[in-house]
Amino acid sequence: MAMTNLKSEPAVVDQKDPGRKLAYLETLTYVERLHRRLLDVIKDELDRIRVSEINSVQALLLFNIGDSEMTAGELRTRGHYLGSNVSYNLKKLVEAGYIHHQRSRSDRRSVRVRLTEKGRAICAAIDEVYNKHCAMLTEAGDITSEELRQANATLYKLERFWTDQIRFRL
Repeated sequence: MAMTNLKSEPAVVDQKDPGRKLAYLETLTYVERLHRRLLDVIKDELDRIRVSEINSVQALLLFNIGDSEMTAGELRTRGHYLGSNVSYNLKKLVEAGYIHHQRSRSDRRSVRVRLTEKGRAICAAIDEVYNKHCAMLTEAGDITSEELRQANATLYKLERFWTDQIRFRL
């Protein structure tokens, strides 16, 4: 099969800040690595409390539901999960007894979910890990609240930039 030679415009090199691309790629690496590391932290906690029937992604899903009652669509919007990923994991969590689900009275296609007592226990365990981390951040991690606020502001701007790339294809 012959490959078509697509002519594309050469990438523009940032003459004002030649290190920007390297810094951008490093940020992407950290974002990816941090997400994987968070899943490892949650998996470690699940192992510690001897919960083997759910995985770290499902535990995070429980944490993101918390005390709320919501639809899979709302979880996708708020938690940035992929559609089929949410549906699959919700199904598994219902089967394992971590989530109650109920069809909406107004729209029978829509299913609302909320945590069971078992689900709330996982949520509480993760919250406790986060509380412990927050208490240790400054001394053990050498990370101040102001540094976290700055990192959050930068990550928020990056998220907005990516969203604009998708929406407007700049």
